[in-house]
Amino acid sequence: MTRTPGPARHRPPLPVRDGLNPTRIVLPHDAATVVRFPYALDYLLDRFADDADRLREKAALGEVVTGHGEPVEPTTPYEPRGFLYLYRDPPAHETPIPFQPEVLHRDDDLLVVDKPHFLATMPRGRWVRETVLVRLRTALDLPELSPAHRLDRGTAGVLVLTVRPEVRGAYQEAFARRAVHKVYEAVAPLPVGGDVAPGRPRTVRSRIVKRRGVTRAEEVPGEPNAESVVTLVAADEARGLGLYRLEPRTGKTHQLRLHMASLGLPILHDPFWPELRATDPDDFDRPLQLLARSLELTDPLTGRVRRFESRRTLTGWTGRTPPAGRNEPHPSDDQVNRAT
Repeated sequence: MTRTPGPARHRPPLPVRDGLNPTRIVLPHDAATVVRFPYALDYLLDRFADDADRLREKAALGEVVTGHGEPVEPTTPYEPRGFLYLYRDPPAHETPIPFQPEVLHRDDDLLVVDKPHFLATMPRGRWVRETVLVRLRTALDLPELSPAHRLDRGTAGVLVLTVRPEVRGAYQEAFARRAVHKVYEAVAPLPVGGDVAPGRPRTVRSRIVKRRGVTRAEEVPGEPNAESVVTLVAADEARGLGLYRLEPRTGKTHQLRLHMASLGLPILHDPFWPELRATDPDDFDRPLQLLARSLELTDPLTGRVRRFESRRTLTGWTGRTPPAGRNEPHPSDDQVNRAT
């Protein structure tokens, strides 16, 4: 069934600039803050005291505005629950990432790319310009481009972005309700007995949480909220490595990496498992051996089944690669429940 795009979401009063959205700041409504700051700019200068001089410059240039699009001046009243918008300065220096996303498909609604390792999906933390989103917005002159989902910075492969705000919600909803079938490939050690046998799908379920300020997600006791299907599809006995097909049924942060590590099969060159090496500089010769191989969904606007496949290969795998296939786990699949 064809679905008509919904209305566009509220757009910020400042346009995308140099590939970057303006930052939105919500003004608190608690009584103490409201009494303390009669003017919006005073609140902003207090909250970001280390950047006060730069904020004054931005305000003088008219680059700090209210949610109504009016420039913030020294006497602009503080509006509880109101919004302020401004452009934050990107980091003075970002390590150049010497790899480019490759376009797999483009139409009026979607841009599908083959993301390289090391390039973040969108601005976050110390990565701003060196991201898929900012690079493509600038290179293709698509200021409204937005990811429909995310891939970890270390993961390569199929990434779907929406071109128009009017269709963004429909595609993001498809990912949110798990209506998208994703297949990943990974290189990891061969199993020594235990939970994974060649050619036999293994369903892993656990409860995964990602705490603010903590680098790695973790498995904790409780009701499972993450599920992955792991299949060993090829073995390189001489090197002690296997090629695995991974099918996430959910989309928790670090899910596949954590589930593989919990099976005693950490993905090759993973800086997070089995030991955290997050502070090490990137080694472009040793990318994480995890690839989003394919993605399939029923298009929420047209009802057509669409499938996109990566053209990339995992450099850590030198053995024979079997034909790509879709795994359909069934009730007789072996199951592993972790941290329960």
